Order: sequence, then C-alpha cells, then structure tokens
Amino acid sequence: MTENAAGKRVIKKYPNRRLYDTNESKYVTLNDVRKLVLDETPFCVIDKKTGEDITRNILLQIIIEQEEAGDPIFSTDALQQLIGFYGNSARSLAGDFMQSSVGMLYEQQKRLQEQLTSAMHTNPISGMFADAAKRNVEMWQRMQETLMKSSGLMKPQASATKEEPPLDD
Repeated sequence: MTENAAGKRVIKKYPNRRLYDTNESKYVTLNDVRKLVLDETPFCVIDKKTGEDITRNILLQIIIEQEEAGDPIFSTDALQQLIGFYGNSARSLAGDFMQSSVGMLYEQQKRLQEQLTSAMHTNPISGMFADAAKRNVEMWQRMQETLMKSSGLMKPQASATKEEPPLDD
C-alpha cells in the first residue's frame, strides 16, 4: 500500500489531468475521490510533475461539480461574501469560523444519523414504519405502472400470472 508520511492514501495527478490511486493501482475520477471523502478515508492528491500537494484544488473541483449537478449549497450572495473575505483583514477569522461551523454541522449530522439508525434497530415500532414505507412504495409503483399502461406508454404484460392487489391498501 502506497502512503505518504502522514499515513494517507496517495492519489497522483498526472499532466494529462488523470488521477491515479496508488493504493488501488488504477485511474480514478473525481467521483471516486468524492467517495473517499464520504467514506472518511484519509487521502492526499499530489501533482506528479511538481510533487505539490493539490488536495484542496481537487476538493474545490468536487464542490464545483456538486454545485452544478443539483441543488447548490452556496447562494450567489454567500459566494460573493466569501470572495469578499479574500484580501480582507478578517480572512483568517472567517476561515476559522467557517471551518469550526462546518465541522460542528458535520458532527451534528453524523450524530443524528447514528441516533436514527440506532432507533430503527432497537425500536419495534420502527419495523412498522419500514413496512408501511415499503407498502407505500409498492403502491406508488403499481399506480405508476397502471398510469403508464392506460396512457399507452407501457404495453400490458400478456403473461401476467398473478393478480395485482388493489391500489387502496
């Protein structure tokens, strides 16, 4: 396993802009690096040509992709305010504040998720909620299928052997 002195997984960025995971011995994408973040796997990205640690740049690229792909976290106003901190005497104060705020939010989210998971495993009522959710999903799927068939977007199956339960479970 290839690691740097800090014990992190090393990903090398080649001049052709491809990323190579030295632990897995394969090329990876930004999405693969994002998964490392989500899995809380320590890593660093090293520019193969210069030897420079460019982890921050790669993380910023991932944030940009995420912001473009779905519902953005940052509003235009928030981004403009962030940009305003650069070159300002409050820059380090703002950076420290943001780091501690994001860290606290992350820890709270993690704790809440652990509590919900624990409650689902220890509470017998949670099984009833899971069953109800499963029935609702199945009912929704049947409703969609019926709608698609009736609109002519989906052909009815000629060999349906079992009778479908009514939609009003």
